[in-house]
Amino acid sequence: MLTETPAGLYCEAGGFHIDPWGPTPRALITHAHGDHARPGSAAYLCAAPCAPLLARRLEPAPIETLPYGEPLRLGEVTVSFHPAGHVLGSAQIRIEGSTGVWVVSGDYKRAADPTCARFEAVRCDVFVTESTFALPIYHWDTAGAVVADLHAWWQTNADRGLTSIVFCYTIGKAQRLLAELMAVTDRPVLAHGMLLPVIDVYRAAGVHMLPVQPLLERPRGTSLAGELVLAPLSARGTPWMRRLGPLSDALASGLMRVRGVRRQRAYDRGFVLSDHADWPALLDTITATGASRVLATHGHAEPLARYLREQGLDAGVLRTAWEGEAGADDAQ
Repeated sequence: MLTETPAGLYCEAGGFHIDPWGPTPRALITHAHGDHARPGSAAYLCAAPCAPLLARRLEPAPIETLPYGEPLRLGEVTVSFHPAGHVLGSAQIRIEGSTGVWVVSGDYKRAADPTCARFEAVRCDVFVTESTFALPIYHWDTAGAVVADLHAWWQTNADRGLTSIVFCYTIGKAQRLLAELMAVTDRPVLAHGMLLPVIDVYRAAGVHMLPVQPLLERPRGTSLAGELVLAPLSARGTPWMRRLGPLSDALASGLMRVRGVRRQRAYDRGFVLSDHADWPALLDTITATGASRVLATHGHAEPLARYLREQGLDAGVLRTAWEGEAGADDAQ
């Protein structure tokens, strides 16, 4: 059904690529992160909730949409989009043809997230799964526990006269933090200007989040002590940070599960909040699909495929040019 090409996964029977790495005649897109949605293709198709985010990245490319679950005939196959639970508008792509049913997951998570539709397990013959955190060391705590910890850190920093800054991905993570924090506070949060347009897209989609104020230039001597600031990773170490005064910084990412990574990146705190499935969720998802063949991609693909083969599944690896949450913030 799908073959690997220099531009990525290609469905010859349908005449389209999925999340191609370069320009193609037609691209079906799982979600709007830059490691899945690249400019240059002649036409794009995505799940309807994804379109506003995709348009910001690909404007003025022509973008068609489908509601979740609605089938569309393309050539000799039928495609549909199903919630992936990763970020707003993220989708798995189901492809049905004469050789059976394939599902390409894109990136996904199983935990509930107030900013996007919850993951839907889709039965299939072949499942193409992400593997960003496909190692047994990766287990996530609940979002509620992580956010409570973040809020306590924020309060401690305020008592010490510090600004709290959390670095996070521009699409998905920043908005999830703002939504999850509503359970513990109603205080406004300051944000780097790069985050504001995407926050606006989420609000327009009906996602409820804390009030946000842009972090603008302030008169000399103005203190930000006690404030919480959200910023993209690309802002770290730039002159923009001089306006923050004495601060404590943190990164919100599944990468923070590994103590060595926390030390290497030299953040004061790491909050383990990921928009990807952890090891148990990956295995549960593969079982739920009923797939007899599994292809791992986008991360720790080799270890996952090896483990699945040891369990008696037909499993292999699809190569990708990207590494998911471990990649550059530009991809987000």
